[in-house]
Amino acid sequence: MGNSPHRFDWGIMTTKEKIKLLADQYAERLKKVIDDRVVEMQLDDVSHYLVYRALGVQEAEGHLIDVYQNKGRFLYKYAGSFLEQATKLCFKDAFPHSDSLRIPNTHGLRPKTFEIDCLVGKDALEIKWKDATTDGDHISKEHTRIKVISDAGYTPIRVMFYYPNRTQAIRIQETLKTLYQGVGGEYYCGEAAWNYVSQKTAINLMGILEEIAVERTESAR
Repeated sequence: MGNSPHRFDWGIMTTKEKIKLLADQYAERLKKVIDDRVVEMQLDDVSHYLVYRALGVQEAEGHLIDVYQNKGRFLYKYAGSFLEQATKLCFKDAFPHSDSLRIPNTHGLRPKTFEIDCLVGKDALEIKWKDATTDGDHISKEHTRIKVISDAGYTPIRVMFYYPNRTQAIRIQETLKTLYQGVGGEYYCGEAAWNYVSQKTAINLMGILEEIAVERTESAR
């Protein structure tokens, strides 16, 4: 994505140090885009507050809702990108030759290619921090993607750290799990996803994130 972190000369840094550096940069960029958007919103047309008031939401509360809706959108985007990058970093440390890869779509015209987030040997990892989609078309697109990956001689593996809460989104994930298994792939979500990363890389990603979170919380006091 356009907001991906700069590339660093990792040198002899530990995995935790690398992820901490990654977190620092994402936090800095997140703060900047949020601050910029809040400033922009001061010039927004707020005539829609009339409808808010008609529904019993006063202007002050309506403004806070709009601000936090924007903050939430940025946070969700950056949190997902950070966790996905941190996961790829773990695999890169454990398997130096692992990397992203684009392969041609052999089952259709669009898209022209599909991206494998992290290719480790023949294991083609799709890394998601969470997936709350309820769009049925998502199943068809994902089915095509994993068939293309399988036909290319790779094993499609979905690693998703947080399971959705809504019923329809859960049904989508259950269907995706069946699709992965149907082509000889693997599907890991929730605790199983964290365990998969830990077992494959010998790196406790959750533990590292917990340590960083505690350090950041204490420094903010």
